[in-house]
Amino acid sequence: MMADVSRRHFAKLVAGTLLLPVLAPMLSRNALAANNMTKIALLLPGSVADGGWSSLAFAGLQNLKKAGFSVAYSESVPQAQMEQVIRGYADDGYTLIIGHSFEYGSAFAEIAPDYPDTYFFASTFKPGEKSPANVEYVNLAYIQGAYAAGALAALISDKGKAVGFVGGGDNPTQQAMMRAFIQAAEKTRPGIKGMGVVTGDYDNAAKGREAATTMIGNGADVIWHAADVTGLGAMQGAAAGKVKAIGCYVDQRDVAPASVACSFRQNLDWMVEQVGESVANNSFKGGKEWHPTVGKAWSVVNGDHQYNTDLVSASAWASFQQIWQQLDSGALTPAV
Repeated sequence: MMADVSRRHFAKLVAGTLLLPVLAPMLSRNALAANNMTKIALLLPGSVADGGWSSLAFAGLQNLKKAGFSVAYSESVPQAQMEQVIRGYADDGYTLIIGHSFEYGSAFAEIAPDYPDTYFFASTFKPGEKSPANVEYVNLAYIQGAYAAGALAALISDKGKAVGFVGGGDNPTQQAMMRAFIQAAEKTRPGIKGMGVVTGDYDNAAKGREAATTMIGNGADVIWHAADVTGLGAMQGAAAGKVKAIGCYVDQRDVAPASVACSFRQNLDWMVEQVGESVANNSFKGGKEWHPTVGKAWSVVNGDHQYNTDLVSASAWASFQQIWQQLDSGALTPAV
């Protein structure tokens, strides 16, 4: 039986799952010297112990620190104080400032021209056709990841009737992820119905459980979420309804071991490491949007394995792997 879910409980549930990828163990003296001269600040929308979006990015920052970079961070930065915090780090001579939420896209576009010798990276899409030459953006293959989850959900559905998606904040990315999930499920297994609910909330377990329970009542026997605490409520609903769940953002096997088929882990720690290294080795892509493939941006995990063999058949996994490889290579491009 699962306990009530809160942000604090969410952090406890997943704290043990934040695997920290190790950077290259041996650095040359020149590389180490370059790292020591690179000061990196990470600005987070949530707590470093939130067990998801902020925690994973912070893990990447800690790995950069181990590799010799000078680092600092500010957590739970209110939107009203973003400009003050950004300018504070820039005025203090930080080489790279990473803004880890959607709002930093437009904020950096306005502020970066005042600091031409500072690099800025926003963990979001490029907001327009043009952007300052010292700002880089990223598209973390959200649509490809959601499509892959929809395909896998359809492949592991026992009844073959319906599968469901539970989203968080009501924004264009979440809506597109829902459409990609539904499209993939229905294309991968003709006859199955893809369902989806964007709850409008990332921090409401009750809403997530209600959404999942409703879809289960309408025949869904696999639930995937992309909704933080709300998503944990969806997994709670899946476990209570005795159907399969697929986790998101971190390895959520321990949330409901008997129900979780696998999790789609977003490699935000890797992203932060890559950006830090790009500044040190002069490969930062200012003015552009970085497009890592789904195989770089996401990992499918279940503890020490990739999937729960009690819930995912070998044939379903083999079929999923073909779709995953097509998405990663670009041979398959979801149109949502």
